[in-house]
Formats: sequence, C-alpha cells, structure tokens
Amino acid sequence: MNDIPWLTVLWLVPAGGALLAAVMPAARPAAARYVALGAALLTLAVAAGVAVGFEPGAGRYQFVEEHEWIPAFGAGYTLGVDGIALVLVLLTAALMPLLLLAGWHDGRAAGAGPRAAHTYVALMLVVEAMVLLSFTSLDILLFYVFFEAMLIPMYFLIGGFGPRTGDEQARQQRSRAAVKFLLYNLFGGLVMLAAVIGLYVLTAREGLGVDGGGTFDMRIVAEAAANGQLGAAAPVLDALFLGFLFAFAVKAPLWPLHTWLPGAAVAATPAGAVLMMAVVDKVGTFGMLRYSLPLFPDSARSYAPVIVTLAVVGILYGALLAIGQTDIMRLIAYTSISHFGFIILGIFAMTGQAQTGATLYMVNHGISTAALFLVAGFLVSRRGSTLIADYGGVQKVAPVLAGSFFVAGLATLSLPGLAPFVSEFLVLVGTFTRYQVAAIVAAGALVLAAIYILWLYQRLMTGPVREENATLPDLVPRELLVVAPLLAALLVLGVYPKPVLELVDPAVQQTLTSVGVQDPVPAVPSANAGKEPK
Repeated sequence: MNDIPWLTVLWLVPAGGALLAAVMPAARPAAARYVALGAALLTLAVAAGVAVGFEPGAGRYQFVEEHEWIPAFGAGYTLGVDGIALVLVLLTAALMPLLLLAGWHDGRAAGAGPRAAHTYVALMLVVEAMVLLSFTSLDILLFYVFFEAMLIPMYFLIGGFGPRTGDEQARQQRSRAAVKFLLYNLFGGLVMLAAVIGLYVLTAREGLGVDGGGTFDMRIVAEAAANGQLGAAAPVLDALFLGFLFAFAVKAPLWPLHTWLPGAAVAATPAGAVLMMAVVDKVGTFGMLRYSLPLFPDSARSYAPVIVTLAVVGILYGALLAIGQTDIMRLIAYTSISHFGFIILGIFAMTGQAQTGATLYMVNHGISTAALFLVAGFLVSRRGSTLIADYGGVQKVAPVLAGSFFVAGLATLSLPGLAPFVSEFLVLVGTFTRYQVAAIVAAGALVLAAIYILWLYQRLMTGPVREENATLPDLVPRELLVVAPLLAALLVLGVYPKPVLELVDPAVQQTLTSVGVQDPVPAVPSANAGKEPK
C-alpha cells in the first residue's frame, strides 16, 4: 500500500475535482455540484484508506513521501502523517461532502452569473486540497506556501457568496469582512515568513541540510532544536517562535487577534463559514503543535504561561460576548472563539492529557460547530432573518429542526455523553496539574456556555408561534442527510472516543518529549502513600 503516494492522491483528488467542476458547461450547474460531491466522497475514501493503513506506535510519521522541490534552498516536497495530522485529515475529508450537500444551492443563490455554482464548489474543493496539504506537509516552506495560499479561495468564498446577496448593504459588509479576513491573515503570514527565513539561515549556518547547507525539513530542524544544535541565542529563538506563533494565533484565532472571525462567519454562507471555522482555522492550532513547540522548545516553555493566560481570557471573552448577541450566526461565531481558547489552553498546558484533549477538541469542535451552524443556516434560509428576535415557537412547526438544533447546542456546551465533553474534560484536568488557577477560571465558561446556548434555544424554539414562523417547513431529506451523520458522530465520540485517542496519544507523547517536558507529579499524595504493601 505504501508504494502508492497516497498523501499526494489525497490532495490531488479534490484539486482535480475543482478543476473538472470549474470547466463543466455553464448550462449544467447541477453537474458541477455532482462532480464536486463525487470528488469529496472519493477524498474521504482515500483518507479512510490512509487511516486503515496507519499503525499507531509504528513510527511517528507514516506514508512519508520525499521528493526534491527546490534543491538550492533545501526545500522538498515531503509529506507524512502522524496521529494528530491523521485525525484532522479525517475531519476535513468527512466534513466536505456534508458541506457541499448543505450548500447545494449556495452558488445559485449568490447570483454571480451563470457559472456561480461552478465557481463556488471549485473554491470549496481548492480549500480542501490546500488544507490537506498543510496537514500532511513535513517541509516548513511547503507548509507555509499552502498556509498562505488557502486565504485566496477563502477570500472569494467570504466576499463573493453569501445568504443575502440581493441586499447592497449586505454585499458591502461581505466585502469588508473578506478584506479584513485577508489582511489580518496575510499580515500574520508575512511575520511568519520572516521567521521561516530566519530559521533557514540558522540551519544553513549549522549545515543541517543534506549538502551541508540549509534545510526546511521540519524533522531535521526539530531534532536539532531538541539537541541544542541550532546555535542561536535565546532572544533570537524567542523572536522566531513568536513569528510562527503570531501567524498561527491569527488564524486560530487567539484573543486579541480574533476580531476578523465574527464578521467573516456572518458574511459567508453557512457551509463556507463552517469550512473556515471547523477546518481552515484548525491549521492554526495544528501549526502550534506541529511547528511552534518542537522547533522552539525552550521558547515554548518560557512563553507558555503568557499564552495560557491569553487562552483563558479568550475562553471567557468569547462566552460573555456570545451571551449578548442578537444575531444567531454571530453568537455561534463567538462560541468558536471561546472553544479555540480551550484548544490553545490544552496545547500550551504541556501535559499529555491536556494536549490529547486539545487535539480531540479540534475534531469535536469541528463536528459540533458544523452541526450547530448548519442547522442554524437551514433555519435562517427558511425565515430570511438572522435576528434572534424574529423567531419563537419553531419547535411546534419544525420539531426535527428544533431537536437537531437542541442536540447540537448541548454538544456545544459540552454536555456529558456528547463528544466535546470528553475533550474539554481532558483539557481542564490536564491543565489543572500545571496551571490550577487557569483551569479553575476556564471551567467557569461551562456555566456561561449553558447560558448562551439554552437562552438561544429558548428564544428561537419555545414559546408561542410567531405569525411569520407558522409555515416554516421542517428539515427535508437532503438536510437530514447532512445533520444525521454529524449528530451520530457527536453521540459515538461522546461515549467511545478510544479510537481517536489511540491515534493521537503516541504523537502527543512524542511532541512532549521533543519539547523536553514531562507530566507533573500529582501534588496531592495518594492515601496509600508510604504504606507497606500487604
């Protein structure tokens, strides 16, 4: 099986599907959609095949492909996956068919000409291909190229397609949101580019490349960093670490670099917003685990308390602002800021439980956010308004829609028995062993989450039926086909997360080893400590 370049096939399938969908005849938008859906399903099949062939504990990076790319710079086309990358690849591949089904009519609604549907599905697949390349890249320069390149199709998805395209004011808002998204992330990428160049200079000075020059192979650089062979003063390494971290914190996003997210989430179609929040933004948190920690272990340990503090602020900030929102989509966007705070908290708590929980949280957040945002999008498409005040009594006229929204909402507030609870619990327990105060404060967000989700459900779904909502239809079969797998995944991972944890845990332990940290010894002694065994 390893004789076939499966990771190359993995990203080429959606890329080829995007090209084929784009060149379909203008008079056949449905054919373009079916081509895109077929490409997404084939990508999922390839990802599932990689998962079946992956052997936890058999070596950190598997399915490795190595080819020359720019030999003069020591850059290679080098791909490989560990357990962390694999679960995010599976998340991306599994969500894309559902997003294409959920946004089946989005291109047509955009009214951007006869080829709007072709453009829309092609952009979605291009983003998927670039994200998959980012997750599987083992070359720092290759990663950076696609880390930045994915901003272009996302910019057009945000600015060119949206739920209220007939409104001139809405078009202007989408344009502003798209520009803000692009400028924030481009600036973060430029800072990272300077750090990438600086890191390459260090590797060239030490002759870490194959020919005694520099290298972008992150495995070689991470090993040199762990052994203290980069030969740079601590302030230089700190500056490079902050350059990488800044770009990842913008994309994640980490407070206070989050301000582009709510506007972009509201401006995009629900499927486009989920692609951004559940998939693209995960590249930021993945980058923290894959690059920031192993490449700069000393700096990561030094700055961890500051980043943990920012993460806790983000957790509370996102939850508090969600409570005060009057727009459904903006409220859900602020919940994601809070959830990303939990993920980053788990990463920089630097314990096995916390980082395993953070990686599982990336997966669970993707599923729960997709479920909640897409069901909300189905509701908004029926009523034509995102204002919470325009709803009421929906559960009486659309009980399946209301029930789906309720389950997705309970998952968002991390109800035990649903997938996010396990990951949030692991993050908090793992954080408590090293940062007790941060864990206690972050746990307060659980109460805030209950407030914003239950209050939102109450205002939307309960009470008397407003006259404007009396004829709202329930979910149709296409929408049920989108929602059912997401709710099933939330239930299954809520009671049986073991398969994901078994993939993730070995990679997490290797990351902690490369950073040079160990799980702290529990501060509370066992009741049997010091006793002689009988």
